[in-house]
Amino acid sequence: MTDSPLTLAQPEDAHSRSDWEAATAAVLRKTRKLGDADPDSNVWDKLTRTTLDGIGITPLGLPGGEASTVRPTRAGAWDVRSLINHPDAKLANEAALVDLDGGVTSIWLAADADTDVAATLAGVLLDLAPVVLDAPSATTAAAEAFLALPGAKHPDSNLGIDPLGVMLREVPLAVDEAVAELQTLARKAHQHDIRAIVVDATAAHDLGASDAQELGWSLAAGVAYLRWLTDHGLSIDDAAGQVDFRYAATDEQFPTIAKLRAARVLWARVLEISGATATGQRQHATTSRPMLSKYDPYVNMLRGTVAAFAAGVGGADAVTVLPFDSANGRPDAFGRRIARNVNHLLIDESHVAAVADPAGGAYAVEKLTADLAAAGWAEFLALEQEWESGHDFDPFRARIADVVAKRESDITRRKRPLTGVSEFPNLAETLPERAADPLNDRVRRYGASFEALRDEPAAAPVFLATLGTVAQHTARATFVSNLFAAGGVAVEVAGPTSGTEELLAAYQSSGSRAVVCLAGTDAAYEEWGADAATALREAGATHVIIAGKADFADDSAAMGVDALSFLNRTREVLA
Repeated sequence: MTDSPLTLAQPEDAHSRSDWEAATAAVLRKTRKLGDADPDSNVWDKLTRTTLDGIGITPLGLPGGEASTVRPTRAGAWDVRSLINHPDAKLANEAALVDLDGGVTSIWLAADADTDVAATLAGVLLDLAPVVLDAPSATTAAAEAFLALPGAKHPDSNLGIDPLGVMLREVPLAVDEAVAELQTLARKAHQHDIRAIVVDATAAHDLGASDAQELGWSLAAGVAYLRWLTDHGLSIDDAAGQVDFRYAATDEQFPTIAKLRAARVLWARVLEISGATATGQRQHATTSRPMLSKYDPYVNMLRGTVAAFAAGVGGADAVTVLPFDSANGRPDAFGRRIARNVNHLLIDESHVAAVADPAGGAYAVEKLTADLAAAGWAEFLALEQEWESGHDFDPFRARIADVVAKRESDITRRKRPLTGVSEFPNLAETLPERAADPLNDRVRRYGASFEALRDEPAAAPVFLATLGTVAQHTARATFVSNLFAAGGVAVEVAGPTSGTEELLAAYQSSGSRAVVCLAGTDAAYEEWGADAATALREAGATHVIIAGKADFADDSAAMGVDALSFLNRTREVLA
């Protein structure tokens, strides 16, 4: 044994930050993303991505100063949790039993006043499979119906009480009544050796909150519940033992990993300050509903896989993968099967659960964890101050609205691409038909603005007037074709043309469309772009768009364009 660190690298393999900067700068200069006069150190600014919380994610993790995390308590595979939310008890029961037979290990039951809890859970071995309730409009009725079931005493079962999350979703609820209900059901849950409370941070996430806002909300709600329970006579340890947490996992895998790790750090600090003996946090991660797309829904399989991977690596105790067709309505059997098999793939084939904290010690992840923890704590303190004289959610909602606007701006300017929606859409696709799902009504999907345009396709196509050979026009033609398709606008492509006369013939054979988009190189625009635009106008075109920039067009579409504004302007002309 020795106190000296074990060095695996040879001296010649040791490199400083300046070495990395020089090597990276050489690559960026070749791609013209860094000028010859720019210093090597500028690569950090060029490659650093900023999150919605203003946290910079650097291209290279370096040692020094990062806070240590609280390691996951999970040993081995995580709990594979299935969401059951069908209004028909018989069909809901069939889905639950099929999922359990397919390897699911717990049930997340969405219920309301009409839900027959006993019929829905008939045949479920409640002593083996935990059940977590989610019944915001019928909390007491669902809880009492569940507690009346024989064998409903699995220690990981939870009555799912979360009045603050319900109120954040703008469901009417009196605070005094909510406190009394929580205290009563928590006492009953304690007597049954199960849990009572789920701090559902997805209530903030579904509204558009950032990662730090989601963390801050979870702490503020969790602390409020600890106060309510200890005021009712529970010890701090017993109160903490009644609380689980639910977070959203997105396909931004590193922020998701860091968020779950930061959540454990923050909750441990809260419990330490509160004088609790244990400082662990039980986490349920569910793949994000806002990130799912209604169009090209099969891409959601990939989003769900990346998000579930991040949840597992981040240390979640239970993981729910929402079926890929959830944004289209109530998922069918195929969607549910794929969802649960994503978990099995990650656990049994990829062995993601074999290591308790596989991201631990990675400089970049540790730094992002520490940065998110600091931002989340700041949000928590802001909420604590705002709630000193009552639970006023308006300031928090206003901060979420700012994040939503920032995200929307990034999406419309294609800085945050949504595959199959804002990028590479397929206008010829046939969407799967699903029954309406009320859970979608409380969520604003990231691609909602583009989806609204796709819901009502443009009345006429745009004529894409390509200038020059295929090699000359492909990049810009592809760019504007994808851009138009993202807004439900079809295009008719002229194909390669060598001059105005040939282009005009292609235009006239297309039916002389009112809107024309010119796509070519800068040299082609300089040589015959203005002549082509004039000839097309004389032949009937009323609106000429340029892919790129030129002063002879009525509108332009270039990198960084506000896609939604551009598409809405174009659709107005097409109407």
